[in-house]
Amino acid sequence: MTSTSNDGSRTSAGIDPDALMRIKSLKLRAKTVVEGFFTGLHRSPTHGSSIEFSEYRAYVPGDDLRNLDWKLYARSDRYFVKKFEDETNRRCYLIVDQSRSMSYGSTGYSKIEFARTVAATLAYFLTTQHDAVGVLTFDVEIGDFVPAKLGAKHFHQILVELSKPAEGRGTDIEAPLRQVASLVPRRGLVILMSDLLARPETLQTQLASLRARGHEVVVLRILDPAEIELQLKAPAMVQDIETGRQVYVDPDAAKERYQEQFDSHRQQIMAMCTGSGVGYFEMPTDQPLDRALASLIDARNRLGAGNRTTSGGRR
Repeated sequence: MTSTSNDGSRTSAGIDPDALMRIKSLKLRAKTVVEGFFTGLHRSPTHGSSIEFSEYRAYVPGDDLRNLDWKLYARSDRYFVKKFEDETNRRCYLIVDQSRSMSYGSTGYSKIEFARTVAATLAYFLTTQHDAVGVLTFDVEIGDFVPAKLGAKHFHQILVELSKPAEGRGTDIEAPLRQVASLVPRRGLVILMSDLLARPETLQTQLASLRARGHEVVVLRILDPAEIELQLKAPAMVQDIETGRQVYVDPDAAKERYQEQFDSHRQQIMAMCTGSGVGYFEMPTDQPLDRALASLIDARNRLGAGNRTTSGGRR
């Protein structure tokens, strides 16, 4: 199985999402994805090549033992781990769409369940990397907001917020992005998880505004496979999940037109993200979550490179 992005790259199979979503605990799902991802990454000969050593910090249980400095231990009789540049001063905000359209699912679970699992996975990974992480949910209005902080207790609070039932109404993507821009004065990483079933132009201004403030921005578009390709087999009444309006659809007559409009909308969003310097990744709900972690690590590296440029003077 593969997924696509605006850089044209594809990713290979990981943990089966159907098996993953059968796990009731959101925390356990997150740990399963992260640990599975790094099991594969540790086999990679390029692991660690993109980060630079910065300083030391005291060892805490759970740290990678390979980063322990044994020479420093011999001199001080205390455990220290090497801290890397891209581990420092990170603030990440996860923005999760809980609008009514996210309650759709043809795979046995909904897009919002999948998005929450992606968000919990990224939050867990960032917590293990000693990064500050916050969460903002929205539908037509701003929902819960958890400021970016460090630590295991804070991760638990994020899980509590992500586990709350969502009423889900329409979608207003502009408002949460505008709020993040006003709440986060320092450079950070902003990750939007949404099906983006909205007019592309509503996104453009706010994404450009976040980029202008120096934030790295990643869009993870959560899509059900039945949305990517119309799978209606026979004529039927279809209900718009956000408005409740019912429409008669004959798949033989509508399939080609649907695909044209879906592809046009997708191309507009991808072009807008590419033009704004925003990472765009599609996350079909029947495919592994590894892509989300890979996109996060790429964005953290770009943010780290920007911070080093800033701290070391303009180049």
